[in-house]
Amino acid sequence: MLPKKYRLKNTKAFDATYKNHKILSDSVMTVYIGREKKDISVPSKFGFVVSKKYHKRSTKRNRIKRLLRECIRLAIKNEKLGNLNKYMSFIVMPKISEKHYSLKLKDIENSFYKIVERIK
Repeated sequence: MLPKKYRLKNTKAFDATYKNHKILSDSVMTVYIGREKKDISVPSKFGFVVSKKYHKRSTKRNRIKRLLRECIRLAIKNEKLGNLNKYMSFIVMPKISEKHYSLKLKDIENSFYKIVERIK
């Protein structure tokens, strides 16, 4: 489970992150990037969105959210966030495709680290 201090919780925070219009994506996921921080000591927050378009069943949607959270939790634990610490918030969304219903944690981690490398 992702610790509370790293969770993006309220609607205003989600809306502010969407309005920033910084988006990076690859074949597995899309990441919306919030504003840059003024105080670096405050941790970055992460939100996860999986729509009904991804899958009709909530169990499938919740599984992908759990995998995304675990990927972020491991990145924080191993200090592999790189340039992500200078931004306030992130929203992570999986891409919609039939092959993505059977994603493994390793696939999601590889995709996430590729996106982290592209963030400036």
